[in-house]
Amino acid sequence: MTWYALATYRRGAGTATAFVFDEKLYDLANACQAVADTPPVWATAELGGLIAHWPQVQVGIESIAQSAAKLAATGKLKPLPAGTALAAPLRPGRIYCAAANYIEHAKEMSTTLAAKANGRPYFFQKPSTTVIGPEEVVRKPEETSKLDWEVELAVVIGKRAKDVPLAQALDYIAGYTVANDVSARDLNKRTDYPFAFDWFQGKCWDTFCPLGPWIVPAAYIRDPQDLKLKLTVNGTLQQDDTSKTMIWTVREQISYLSTILTLEPGDVIATGTPSGVGAGKGIFLKAGDVMEAWVEGIGTLRNPVANGNRAAWAAMQ
Repeated sequence: MTWYALATYRRGAGTATAFVFDEKLYDLANACQAVADTPPVWATAELGGLIAHWPQVQVGIESIAQSAAKLAATGKLKPLPAGTALAAPLRPGRIYCAAANYIEHAKEMSTTLAAKANGRPYFFQKPSTTVIGPEEVVRKPEETSKLDWEVELAVVIGKRAKDVPLAQALDYIAGYTVANDVSARDLNKRTDYPFAFDWFQGKCWDTFCPLGPWIVPAAYIRDPQDLKLKLTVNGTLQQDDTSKTMIWTVREQISYLSTILTLEPGDVIATGTPSGVGAGKGIFLKAGDVMEAWVEGIGTLRNPVANGNRAAWAAMQ
């Protein structure tokens, strides 16, 4: 099989879906037209819509992708112009984030965990308004002086999942992408209430969940527990680990979440970050910094940082 991914790119005032292969973008609708005399009904669908109906469209998508790759190799299908801007691949209805899911990261955050045999995964949620795409700006709130990074393997759910047995959990995945769980460490805690942590205040600001650069179908990720993860800031390597060191595996996270609620197509699970975050080193993001989050088999998600003061926000409206 020829590796491919599905991306959302900016076209005029809107967006459209593209295939990604050989480091180039190809419009999905154009590919469908080139391959089939009668394009499928989903040929012009946005990527979120394709994921919503993934069990029904994935075989057709795969067939078109393989044929399009052959046409592109012969020059019969032309790529989109170089420099075509990508948006976030989709805007999830729900984003579930695994906390303290790597032992060394827990240690660097001075977090004491129970033995796995006596514990369960720990999750919090981010709203869809936190999502931005590749090259989009992470806005640093003026309320924080400790803005941090967290590269994560992100799972995109492809079909409704409830009470999923562990052995079948990966069958519910449409694909994988890269997430960066941006966090305001000094806003994660507060003393005016008897609750030690405030995940909402520390994690849920607009722009705090870069996602992308695209979605790689699950069939092209041989083992989600054997992927390298890296993150650089201004070219300096900060995080460098593998998904082998997760405490709770992707299978376990899906199975656990599905015991509590029904996972829906398009839901995203950010599976936790390895060690190397800024809080463990006493260094934090500032305006002008550039983060590059990379996951093996998927790609690189690049985002600059800028001050997000009220005047800056007003100017964006």
